[in-house]
Amino acid sequence: MNELVFIGLGLNDEKGISINGLEETKTADYVFMELYTSLMPDFNLQRFEALCSKKVQVVSRRELEEENGTIILEAARKGKTVFLVPGDPFIATTHVTLRIDAEKHGIKTRIIHGASIISAIISLSGLHNYKFGKTVTVPFPENFSETPYNVIAQNKKLGLHTLCLLDLKANEKHFLTINQAIAMLLEVEQKNKKRVITPNTAAVGIARAGSNHPTLKADFLKNLANYDFGEPPYSLIFPGDMHFMETESLIAFAGAPAEFRRLAK
Repeated sequence: MNELVFIGLGLNDEKGISINGLEETKTADYVFMELYTSLMPDFNLQRFEALCSKKVQVVSRRELEEENGTIILEAARKGKTVFLVPGDPFIATTHVTLRIDAEKHGIKTRIIHGASIISAIISLSGLHNYKFGKTVTVPFPENFSETPYNVIAQNKKLGLHTLCLLDLKANEKHFLTINQAIAMLLEVEQKNKKRVITPNTAAVGIARAGSNHPTLKADFLKNLANYDFGEPPYSLIFPGDMHFMETESLIAFAGAPAEFRRLAK
């Protein structure tokens, strides 16, 4: 059967894949994996290969994007091919083109979902899922724009929370830290002076969501700016209007100061 199955690996290590995903991998003729779109802190390729009893070929960004995933499509024309992706396969839009190309070439595609960084971050924070607005990525300084600042402003105007995913190049072990993101956003505030993000703005920093030892810290930016969140990957939430249960959750689970209670509406 010529088919391409996109399988989510989950968030932290080789045990994060679903039982369904593991069974599909064990019955594949060809197995590919990418590890550049996100960091799985405790993932070990050799342990994963032992788990699924398959040899896994790790593909690069160049092979997937510049070469249009040709190596995977050619395999899928010959037999059942599995493509393993950190998290959930299509939470990031990186691999949608590959799926479209496969279908255009008459290759059947399926998805086996995995735990998503989006749901993990929201679950950890205790903030209400339905009150999140548009998500934005804060890029590295060399590519920085005011888009994250503007998205936070738009969401705040609507009373909505903003999830900021911080840029990374996992294959290069290069990660934008929460401290760097805060500094850059405060610089934009100094320029625009709209009081969207100030030292007294409440925020929630998250590191290693989905791992056994995540870091979750809520505070005002003046205190978060120098907080040590430990190892990557990192995310940052700017709350909008908060229900009292949300502020209580941040105090209980994220070490927020008691002053957060006055932010409840």
